[in-house]
Amino acid sequence: MRVRGRLTTVRPAAEEDADLLVRWHADPDVARYWDDEVFTRDEMLERLRRPDVEAFVIEEGAHPVGYLQVWAEGGEGGLDMFLVPDARGRGLGPDAARAVALHLRSARGWSRVTVDPYLWNGVALRAWRRAGFRDVEEREPDSDHTARWLLMEFED
Repeated sequence: MRVRGRLTTVRPAAEEDADLLVRWHADPDVARYWDDEVFTRDEMLERLRRPDVEAFVIEEGAHPVGYLQVWAEGGEGGLDMFLVPDARGRGLGPDAARAVALHLRSARGWSRVTVDPYLWNGVALRAWRRAGFRDVEEREPDSDHTARWLLMEFED
């Protein structure tokens, strides 16, 4: 899957991207949004090979600016995403998220595309809303979330 938005292109992440993704996750201004998870190169390669999660690199022009992953379950699924700090604030995240959500709905026939940002992450909440996601329900921490979070659903 290669998806083009107005401002971005989202392409499959390859093994050649592993070192870049390790560096990005090691940045405290990225890691804090991913529960401070950091990865070794081998761990990242393992993550890129997960059968239940598709990994993508977001590009602005030919320049990598972020990461997006897609997980699926029975005709629906969700997205997780981050942009590197110097790519934020220009509409790139909402553009990439919207393009991928539209692709999943049209090309793959998904009935539902969701995201699950933390309630404390106001920047992400606004970005997801700009991408076309609407608030569904606030939820408590669980095995996948260390803080209160918001279930959001794509609505085109």
